[in-house]
Amino acid sequence: MPRAVRDGLPLSEEQRDFVSLARDFALREIRPRARAVDDADHESPLDLWDKAAKLGLASFMLPAQYGGGGVTDLVTQALVQQELCYGDIGIGNLLTSNGFFAGPVEALGTDEQKKRWLTPLTGDNPPLTALAVTEPDVGSDAAALRTRAVRDGGHYVLNGQKAWISNAPYARWTVIFTTVDPALRSRGITAFVVDRETPGLTLGSPMSKMGQRAIVSAEIFLDNVRVPVENRLGEEGEGFRGLMRTFDASRILIGAACTGLARAALDASIDYAKQREQFGKPIIDHQAVAFRLADMAAKVDTAHLLTLRAARLHDAGEQVAEEAAIAKLVASESAMFCTWAALQTHGGWGYSRELLLEKWMRDAKLEEIEEGTSDIQRLIISRRLLQS
Repeated sequence: MPRAVRDGLPLSEEQRDFVSLARDFALREIRPRARAVDDADHESPLDLWDKAAKLGLASFMLPAQYGGGGVTDLVTQALVQQELCYGDIGIGNLLTSNGFFAGPVEALGTDEQKKRWLTPLTGDNPPLTALAVTEPDVGSDAAALRTRAVRDGGHYVLNGQKAWISNAPYARWTVIFTTVDPALRSRGITAFVVDRETPGLTLGSPMSKMGQRAIVSAEIFLDNVRVPVENRLGEEGEGFRGLMRTFDASRILIGAACTGLARAALDASIDYAKQREQFGKPIIDHQAVAFRLADMAAKVDTAHLLTLRAARLHDAGEQVAEEAAIAKLVASESAMFCTWAALQTHGGWGYSRELLLEKWMRDAKLEEIEEGTSDIQRLIISRRLLQS
């Protein structure tokens, strides 16, 4: 039985049902497929995507007025994300990835745009989508984008290149962040929804990754891609605001995903340490192992509680850039520690591909990098300290 974190958080019956559904799906459907998906390398498990969509797990976070599950509070989303990623963080992140696309559409889009692009994501057979920010020479400094959008009558012409775009080979629509003027930096960032069939949009080969291979990433090339003005989200220069708002929420959900992974590593280590005997007794009775498990438990609980704090403040309408950064920083580094500690506890078997532990350690590393590295999270936190 998975170890539960005692947080004192009262849950409604609806919240408990969603969490239970996610936990059951994670153990029954996700965990048994984790190794095969990792070995496949460049193939997303689209059959699991279809199963999750039919259960509402791919759209529970979308607004009810567009056909979604209406679970728009981040606390419930975080709890569900944690359970899915307890099964496998790569697959769990894939199953909820349309929420990442939906973020800037909800933040910047008109009612007509939301209906146009969110409603199709809520059926039994929804398309996958993507969000494109990173470029070959632009990562942490999102205000320095070079992909240009030039107005030409009723269209914009997009030129540039995006890198490491999750779901790119499968995405029907992608929110692409551009600049209308590089000199304006953040004040020039503008977002567009672009259909994958638009002439001039091409993809690179799937990129080989260290972990989280359930989500396939690729480059996107834009060569005089003409996008109608009505596909622009918000006004010119409003894209950066929508992106930062999306990041505040998504960093909290990354914290939840990391907590799920760290919990999985802890549970596996506890079970093994109770069974494995050395020097005439289970290794959990040796202080060196027991204290390592205690450190893992403390980090899991800390990540969980910090993530829920950020989620509650977000739901209350507070500015949460600092709290979201703290949640992502602590949870991602906790996941890295807990997966390392799990390998250490299992010894040689942890290093073997017979178990998932080495995969979990590879998976965890991504979360210290994506959507702002640990360095960037520390920068956000330190700047807030200076402002306080």
